Amino acid sequence: MRFGRSAVVEPDGADAATSVQTLAVLLQAGAVPLVAWRHLAETGDRHAASVVDRVASGTPLLAAIEAEGGAWADLAAAWEIATTVGAPLAEVLRMIAETLRDAASAADDVRIALAEPAGTARLLLWMPFAGLLLGFALGFDTLGVILGNPLGGACVVAGLLLVVAARQWTRRLLKKARPAPGTPGMRAELVAVALAGGASIDRALRLVAESAVSGAGEEERVRTVLDLSRAAGVPAGELLRAAAAQDRHSARVQGRLRAAKLSTRLLIPLGVCTLPAFLLLGVAPLLLSVLASTPLPL
Repeated sequence: MRFGRSAVVEPDGADAATSVQTLAVLLQAGAVPLVAWRHLAETGDRHAASVVDRVASGTPLLAAIEAEGGAWADLAAAWEIATTVGAPLAEVLRMIAETLRDAASAADDVRIALAEPAGTARLLLWMPFAGLLLGFALGFDTLGVILGNPLGGACVVAGLLLVVAARQWTRRLLKKARPAPGTPGMRAELVAVALAGGASIDRALRLVAESAVSGAGEEERVRTVLDLSRAAGVPAGELLRAAAAQDRHSARVQGRLRAAKLSTRLLIPLGVCTLPAFLLLGVAPLLLSVLASTPLPL
């Protein structure tokens, strides 16, 4: 009984962070951007190879990076903002690599926390079929009961329906417990990049809003930090990066809490669907087989 890839999704942020760090080193060593991407592709990086292939076919570099999706879209947004405002690209990429690595670590924590309840749910969904096989193993004529007795057939159909319902219910619970897509705090990081390059606050916000950055819903958080910067008279860059780090920490904590709650919530489909399915598929045919083989008293 498979849940598919939607149950627990492995993040690509860690691999992207390593690649971005390598790009930063190459750029700082004097390589031009496209040459840096070619060197990275030669190391076997499949994303870099895909970017180089797109560029060779006529796609602009930023569009080629963005087409990789996920963390690479965040990189494309940072790359575009840095080149637009004139921020040092190598330094920006180092910061993005650190951000992606931190976000990937948080996502790994959540993924590991979700693995145990997901594995338990997957195992329990096999329990009704195990009960059915147990009847065959013990030598009871459960197959004859299922095929020849309308009541036995009805029990099997009802049990299968309950298994399907338990599977869908469990999938929804696991999907709800997964972290939202995107890199927490990335919008704040990119506003800090734009400000470091000399852009005004309004222009920085506009550039980030026009980019392909993930982290929808963080606009209000960024504006609150900027308001605090104005009121306190302190540079906004450090405050934004601190807020971004706090967002990633909160994502890690909230993910662990969701995983802890999931273990309890999975008991609901277990009690409502899986256990009744076990009785209908494993116990009921066995009892009907016993009753059918027992002679009636004269």
